[in-house]
Amino acid sequence: MAKPTDDELAAAWHDLMGRYQRLTCTLDRELGTAHGLSASEFEVLQQLFLAPDGRLKMASLGERAHLTQSALSRLVTRLEADDLVARTSCRDDRRAVFAQITDAGRARYEEARPTQRRVLREGDCPAVLR
Repeated sequence: MAKPTDDELAAAWHDLMGRYQRLTCTLDRELGTAHGLSASEFEVLQQLFLAPDGRLKMASLGERAHLTQSALSRLVTRLEADDLVARTSCRDDRRAVFAQITDAGRARYEEARPTQRRVLREGDCPAVLR
């Protein structure tokens, strides 16, 4: 099998970005209307829900949710205001801060998960994701 040309790679990249943008817009609309969450907020709740003890260091959460430190900080502040996430300090390292999902955050994630999964199933996802 021949390697793709640069133009083929650029076209594939353009296609991937278009699919991502359409899917993100649909997720934002559907999750926002039904559950009051953006796609990024859902992703943060999902990462915390799946984490041991429901908590992650902020730096690790940013990597897993694909957010910059400043974007994550603003997002966690919004989730804190809705009592979906709480920040806690690390006992062993005062510089480290954890984000932890609350009971309300778990409930909101579990309510929103079927909506997110439906959008992924019905949306413009590559066949490999279906």
